[in-house]
Amino acid sequence: MNFQHISVLPRETIDSLQIHPDGIYVDGTLGGGGHASLVAEKLGPAGRLIGIDQDADAIVAAGERLAPFGDRVTVVRDNYVNIPAVLLGLGISEVDGIYLDLGVSSYQLDTAERGFSFMADAPLDMRMDRRQERTAAELVNEASEQELARIIRVYGEDRFSNQIARRIVRERERKPIETTGELAALIKSVIPMRLQKTGGHPAMRTFQALRIAVNGELTVLEEALEQMIRCLRPGGRLSIITFHSLEDRIVKEGFRRSASPCTCPPDFPVCVCGKKSLGRVITGKPIVPTAEEVEENPRSRSAKLRVFERGGAL
Repeated sequence: MNFQHISVLPRETIDSLQIHPDGIYVDGTLGGGGHASLVAEKLGPAGRLIGIDQDADAIVAAGERLAPFGDRVTVVRDNYVNIPAVLLGLGISEVDGIYLDLGVSSYQLDTAERGFSFMADAPLDMRMDRRQERTAAELVNEASEQELARIIRVYGEDRFSNQIARRIVRERERKPIETTGELAALIKSVIPMRLQKTGGHPAMRTFQALRIAVNGELTVLEEALEQMIRCLRPGGRLSIITFHSLEDRIVKEGFRRSASPCTCPPDFPVCVCGKKSLGRVITGKPIVPTAEEVEENPRSRSAKLRVFERGGAL
């Protein structure tokens, strides 16, 4: 297996975690093990890294890459939303750092049969965890026109969502839409030619939307944020790399609520809701790739890194 993936914001992510040699860290989106290998290099004999990924191919590739670090690294196949349960199963109560890279790996995009890419014709799949039953093909062929339009509009932020959904429904009445190539061609026929010349591939937004929906990506992120912060010991950090505005908004707002959770009306003289801050936001503005990194790795151009630190008064 050739699990190729260039880690995004590698130095910035590692620096943000303030790694110390005997600490315990969690990589919630292990991928090919790029960030994880950089973390493991900084750990001493007492340090530990827990690497989690739901993709079986990633688990194999990362396991091979991280093998030289021996018992310092534990690899688990799961979804990062289950980090508290994973840690409990390993007998770990709190950790010094957790980090996520929410991008689709180059391996997933470039391996046609995974069905993530509109650049090659392959079965319309898009499952990050192939143990789950519902594929993108099932979603495309079974969801109502209204639901498809909502998914494409909300998750893909595509202003042609209604037209694309209508065309999908009309086409599937004739025959099921089974491949990435069929869907990409269908979408391309809807988008005006003048926009195809300037706005990137016309299928890009719809494919993003379907991938998010199939894998429940935004729901998982929203559910996991506070759980991950609560797994940190005082001074521990949660670092998250996002790649589109929907993810970044969830992280930004989630960090803000965890830092300032009070729900009392602004005109109340004192807080009566009793909600306590979990810590502080380290990144007032997100950290973004340098021009040099974007030139070397164009897929990094939309990346944003945000960091939260767990408070000491728990």
